[in-house]
Amino acid sequence: MIQDHYIIIQNDKIANNIYKMVVEGDTKVVISPGQFVNIRIEGCFLRRPISICDWNDKTITLLYKVVGKGTEILSEMKPLTKLDMLVGLGNGFSIKDSKVPMLIGGGIGLAPLFGLCRRMPQKTVVVIGADTQRSLFFVDEFKSLGADVIISTDDGSEGTKGFVTDAIKTNNIECDYFYTCGPMPMMNALNTYLPETVPGQFSLESRMGCGFGACVGCSIETTNGVKRICKDGPVFYRNDLRNECHKM
Repeated sequence: MIQDHYIIIQNDKIANNIYKMVVEGDTKVVISPGQFVNIRIEGCFLRRPISICDWNDKTITLLYKVVGKGTEILSEMKPLTKLDMLVGLGNGFSIKDSKVPMLIGGGIGLAPLFGLCRRMPQKTVVVIGADTQRSLFFVDEFKSLGADVIISTDDGSEGTKGFVTDAIKTNNIECDYFYTCGPMPMMNALNTYLPETVPGQFSLESRMGCGFGACVGCSIETTNGVKRICKDGPVFYRNDLRNECHKM
């Protein structure tokens, strides 16, 4: 983890309440997809954790949704603004050997799956869930990586009407490994729908205090004892969670 000032070089609205921000600065501690940053925003007591969408040796790409005061302030920031960020937080996804991997993202939970998809050694199936067509984002970007993209929307305005599990069923998608991030009800439904024999990784979302494990405010019970989402996660293996999806 490092704390440094990063320079905003892009901050654009790309969908309904969804923004893409690109910042320039030190990226050496970003080592796996699924890690996050914690941004200090003037006027807000707590930093705001944002998943890393992608990165290279000079820039970090962040996707975020405006849901409150902090992200609203963030959305109004202009290029060349300096951001105080903690970078390289959390443990991200581990890429496993599999013949048919599936990536499932709901809402802004889709963000960390892009960096993962870019680094997958084989062709992937990406299932995207959104409430409506206006809330979809990065569909073409995933396709540009060669992924087979399947879409579900709550209102049926694009793709399968319903949830990601409906899209998986309708399109007869089978996988031998999965990676997912999104709202807990979505991941709970996935945990119930997918056969127990299929392993996978869940990236959990949580309110955080410090973002690096000191305050233990984002602790959960796992099969290996109490773990902190910010420090030990946010990515956990399916076997580590077992019934945790049903409790949260």
